[in-house]
Amino acid sequence: MAVLDDYQNVAWEMADWSAVAERADITVFSDHVFDADELVARLTPFDVIFVMRERTPLPRSIIERLPRLKMIASTGPFNASIDMGAAADHGIHVGTTGGTVASTVELTWALILAGARNLVAESMSIRDGGWQVSVGRELSGRTLGVLGLGRIGARVARIGEAFGMEVIAWSQNLTPAAAAEAGATYVGKDELFGRSDVLTIHMKLSERSAGLVGTDELALMKPTAVLVNTSRGPLIDEAALVETLKAKRIRAAALDVFDTEPLPAGHPLRTLDNVIATPHIGYVADRPYRIFYRDAVAAIAEWLDRQ
Repeated sequence: MAVLDDYQNVAWEMADWSAVAERADITVFSDHVFDADELVARLTPFDVIFVMRERTPLPRSIIERLPRLKMIASTGPFNASIDMGAAADHGIHVGTTGGTVASTVELTWALILAGARNLVAESMSIRDGGWQVSVGRELSGRTLGVLGLGRIGARVARIGEAFGMEVIAWSQNLTPAAAAEAGATYVGKDELFGRSDVLTIHMKLSERSAGLVGTDELALMKPTAVLVNTSRGPLIDEAALVETLKAKRIRAAALDVFDTEPLPAGHPLRTLDNVIATPHIGYVADRPYRIFYRDAVAAIAEWLDRQ
């Protein structure tokens, strides 16, 4: 069995592995492999692969090159980066886990506050021997726009109310009644982008939602607005966002997710001074990790029991 992308080297401490370890040799990898051929070479010896969310995608082109593979254990209830059809075609069982949304909601608000009060630059000024370098923006009385009002978006909206913000929302399937239940006002898409002082994205990535935030939508935003994304990188047209940020047509972007992860070295989103970037840590917290690993170990043990 292979455990992939254990970036923090915490896999062993997050769960009791004995039910699996007594029946399988477990190899834990803490590094990430981008190249498809290198990935196949790494995974060829294994019967079971444990993947942490979408860190290592398993498309058909990879699955078909792993004839020994019999099971994939994935954290979270759903993983769009695994080709489920290919797994089924090759008789590969896919096990999933439970999870929580609180950690992503909390990180979203950490990013919102960091963007509004310029916390990264102020903290770095202290480290460099300086003092105040900017004037922050108060959130109370301003407008929070929520793109996608599902389990995470609705909780983010409620916290916006607690900060004294006016909360507006839009998505393709949202209704005024559903928005009202979350304490938000339903508006049209253009109005959402045009009115929001903070615009936060909480949508599932699909063919319909990919690139939903593009050049036209970014052009509608206020020059003082902060764009926050803790969902999936491809929801935003990354090239259009980089151009917008370089031209300083919005105040800042606070991003936890990217088109390619890990974010390539030298990528402009690593260096622009109006970007706050975190390495997809929305779900990287003690409680969700323990749920992920506990449930994954149980799913693997259950599968082994049937062999």
